[in-house]
Amino acid sequence: MQRGYVIGVELNQHTCQISYCDEGQQEPKTIERIPLVIRKKEQEWIYGEEEEEGIYDLLSLAEKHELIQVGEKTYEGVWLLSLYIQLVLKRFQNIEAIAFTLPYIDEDIVHLLKSVGQKLGVSKEKVYVQDNKESFCYYMFFQQKELWQYESALFYCDENGVQAYMLKKLHMKFENKQDTFIVVDEVANVEWEELSIIYPPKDKEEQKKTDEYFNRFIKSIFHRRLISSVFLIGDEFEKKWYPNSLRTLCNGRRVFQGDNLYSKGAYYTVQYKMNKKRNSFIYLDETKLMEQVYLKFRINGKDTWYPIVQWGTKWYENDRQFEILLENTDDIELRIESLIENSIRLVKVPLENLLNREKYTLRLQVNVIFQDEQTCVITWKDIGFGNFFDSSGFHTQTLIKLGGRDGKFNSLS
Repeated sequence: MQRGYVIGVELNQHTCQISYCDEGQQEPKTIERIPLVIRKKEQEWIYGEEEEEGIYDLLSLAEKHELIQVGEKTYEGVWLLSLYIQLVLKRFQNIEAIAFTLPYIDEDIVHLLKSVGQKLGVSKEKVYVQDNKESFCYYMFFQQKELWQYESALFYCDENGVQAYMLKKLHMKFENKQDTFIVVDEVANVEWEELSIIYPPKDKEEQKKTDEYFNRFIKSIFHRRLISSVFLIGDEFEKKWYPNSLRTLCNGRRVFQGDNLYSKGAYYTVQYKMNKKRNSFIYLDETKLMEQVYLKFRINGKDTWYPIVQWGTKWYENDRQFEILLENTDDIELRIESLIENSIRLVKVPLENLLNREKYTLRLQVNVIFQDEQTCVITWKDIGFGNFFDSSGFHTQTLIKLGGRDGKFNSLS
């Protein structure tokens, strides 16, 4: 059976970019940027043509739940963005998995894009939504290890200003040795005026001055840092107005310039999550869970702590349902590990009201539901054992309080 397409999609306020792989390819292709605009011509919707009657700012319209009048009809901004994405991806007849990357995300845009993915025939579990910092992380994971042996820098430059990011591995004191934890810090986000730069430079003299100020800016960011590689993205870097700054960037480092890092990073996200044989690395930011909840299982005769809530994920991504078979036992043990506190705590779920039955014929349905970022509720329910045993009616809940976004994330960096 032919494998479907794996696709990464970058969306920003102005454009959409797609990276994908055909079957048998090792490296993704990237489609030229498509303007994020849609218009209706007679009864047909047309995308990507920057015409006066086009509807722009589709991301903002969707985020603000705006209503747009087109002819005699009114359309929701969410619907228009969804239609645009479906039209853009229409060329891919069979999509196996897809990741969307945006400058910023929240719970609403995650739900919207997951629903768009489902309309394209992709299962919800194979639709990923992340911000550009996380895409940078996944992009780097698929590069040569010497490029992120130390820190890696990314500069994004447009007509308004420049943002600078640093990717680095965390050296955790925690006893977990299997996972590599990675963060991407925004170390600068300034407009040209804040740097005393007139941009764009109008002549060679202004260009020289702009280059000089930008060079100082780079040196202030790189001060006392070990940096293995630098990535320059954004249209303004294509204009080559920064020769002296470029020499500073290249001093002992490898420097890359392009515009498809985010869409490729989204593509690599899918590849990583579909390939379970890879070594585990965990991307962390202030929106991710810093605690992991384990349930003790016996696998191949050995007791194993298996994570049912995973750190490095968003709280609203962890709702799940599964079933377990029990031995004769008086309780179930949960283990909660905290990265922030560098601690472990155990929680016991009492089973004294559960009827005794033959070993491995006690079947419980387990539901994990997050009420908010700090509150996880686990429900345990006896669902019987086929035609052999009916349910006893046993039902209990375990409430687990987690740290949530308590302002301590920066202490890890």
